[in-house]
Amino acid sequence: MTERWILHVDMDAFFAAVEVLDNPRLAGKPVIVGGTPQGHGVVSTANYEARKFGVHSAMPAAQAVRLCPQGIFLRPRLSRYSGVSRQVFNIFRDLSPIVEPLSIDEAFLDVTGCHPSQSVRVADDGRQETRPHTAAQLAIAVAREIQARVESETGGLSCSIGVAENKFLAKIASDLQKPRGLVTVPRGKAREFLAKFAIERLWGVGPRTSERLRQRGLRRIGDLSSTSQKELARILGEELGRHLHRLSHGIDARRVNPRPESKSIGHETTFAEFIPNEDTDTIFNILFSLSHQVAFRLLRERLWARTVTLKVRDETFHTMTRSQTLPKATQLVEQIFLVARSLFETKVSLGPHRVRLLGVSTTQLDAEPVEQLELFDQEAVTREKSTRLADVEARVRRRLGDGAITRGRLVEKRRKDE
Repeated sequence: MTERWILHVDMDAFFAAVEVLDNPRLAGKPVIVGGTPQGHGVVSTANYEARKFGVHSAMPAAQAVRLCPQGIFLRPRLSRYSGVSRQVFNIFRDLSPIVEPLSIDEAFLDVTGCHPSQSVRVADDGRQETRPHTAAQLAIAVAREIQARVESETGGLSCSIGVAENKFLAKIASDLQKPRGLVTVPRGKAREFLAKFAIERLWGVGPRTSERLRQRGLRRIGDLSSTSQKELARILGEELGRHLHRLSHGIDARRVNPRPESKSIGHETTFAEFIPNEDTDTIFNILFSLSHQVAFRLLRERLWARTVTLKVRDETFHTMTRSQTLPKATQLVEQIFLVARSLFETKVSLGPHRVRLLGVSTTQLDAEPVEQLELFDQEAVTREKSTRLADVEARVRRRLGDGAITRGRLVEKRRKDE
């Protein structure tokens, strides 16, 4: 049976790294993309100099300013990031035919049976290394070539890569030695690899679940793997207990899918710190970010969507999904965001509960472009702005069919209107 090897490739502080690449005077300084020095908006990306002060993505800009008053706040430049992303993904696809994009700067690659372009490489100390021959050695060699080509062909950007037998382990590994990390999980050693990590590393362990497990002395993943599935089901319920029991043993049967969820394109995010439902400024900024990611994938895959779905999960794990179908299909981030925002404002009732998860997805996908201005006649956006956005979209579409309006404009306009 062929050994399966998966890479998780994550660009290091991507948006901020592109800004430093384009403006070398920013090198060594704390760069924060998203939000403003006045404390408006949400951080999209912070470079590692800013992260030393505790700044991280999805943090309210007001908090980032308090933690890092000397930070350099920059508006996102989506068209520039999209161009670099396209360049990076071309490198991925040169080395593996099976690439699953997760976002503009992150992907899974199935490198089973793949070979690096150069079978002999030079080690860091100048010695020639032996030609890789095992499946694991080949996977690591492909990962090294990706890192080398990304840095060379982009002019200095870096990425971190996890190499493992499945997606879950590869994702964990890629986070461990940023930036420029390359971490391999030896085959058959998943349980030992995971044992030392806190339980919060597992998908599905949020603050409430963490508290319940820690109250029972289960603090490390190794504690969970030593606990029976029956006991975890008693503590957490059948479904979550089974899920965490499998993950704690490093079991993940999902395959890398070059076009995941072909009938649906969506993104969602779970918050370590729940968001009060009255903090609509933060919620709407996150919805805009999610809408941007969805729109980017629609553009890249040359698809148009007619139905937008909002997913909201509160701190009690109650999940609500609300959908709206447009008269005609769209690829525009602004249209997707406006629908998601409207659904949240008019169709979601959280009561006193805080928000644990937000998601935006699109369905009814079509490969044929259509005229799409009707939504902009709604009172949420003036006709003048719709014409401006359509013009920008047309210009970007002519340039390789990729890109969109600069992130944040819509959110800033909304603040001014309010």
